[in-house]
Amino acid sequence: MKKLKILQQLTEAGVVAVLRADSPEEVAEMARRAIKGGIKAIEITMTVPFALRAIEQLSKEYSSDVSPDADNFAIIGVGTVLDPETARAAILAGAEYVVAPALNPDTIKLCNRYAIPVMPGTMTIHEIQSALELGVDVVKLFPGNLYSPSVIPSIKGPLPQANIMPTGGVSLDNLKDWIKAGAVAVGIGSDLTKDAVKTGDFSLIEKKAAAYIAAYREAKGL
Repeated sequence: MKKLKILQQLTEAGVVAVLRADSPEEVAEMARRAIKGGIKAIEITMTVPFALRAIEQLSKEYSSDVSPDADNFAIIGVGTVLDPETARAAILAGAEYVVAPALNPDTIKLCNRYAIPVMPGTMTIHEIQSALELGVDVVKLFPGNLYSPSVIPSIKGPLPQANIMPTGGVSLDNLKDWIKAGAVAVGIGSDLTKDAVKTGDFSLIEKKAAAYIAAYREAKGL
């Protein structure tokens, strides 16, 4: 049942912060700022040096088993997972969901074995159908900036059962369009952190996170 709970929490969160940095300490601080700003789904990418350290630390600080209103509520996941070995290492470090840039059947099978939600990157109807056949509950549309939001209803024509999370190119300007088009959630990458990285002022992540959550809630009519 934990898998279903995490999937529900992810879709209720609506916005996933996709975080990259030069060190585990830096990415962990980015995560804390994003969570404080209201983004409760955090994806630590494996491109971060020693990313597993950040996942382990954040998993100790935050929990998906507390009330969503609690200060320490957050869902910590791992991204840029290329193979099942990396997925298992991240799961053992505390990752509660796995995100990949591409469709790797062995990674999906590993996650299914341990009842961990997995969201592989897909670009085509064929890849989305293949992901569904492998038991994937949410597919990541990646890179999202290659499409317009109108692609979601086009995909849902033949595959109405597909739950789609665009990642890459989602911004405050188009988030509402993606949600209105039927996205189950959205992944936010560099737009969340670029100003903070440029200036060294990580409080900007908190402010941008709050803006994203406000835009999401408006799009959902909450």
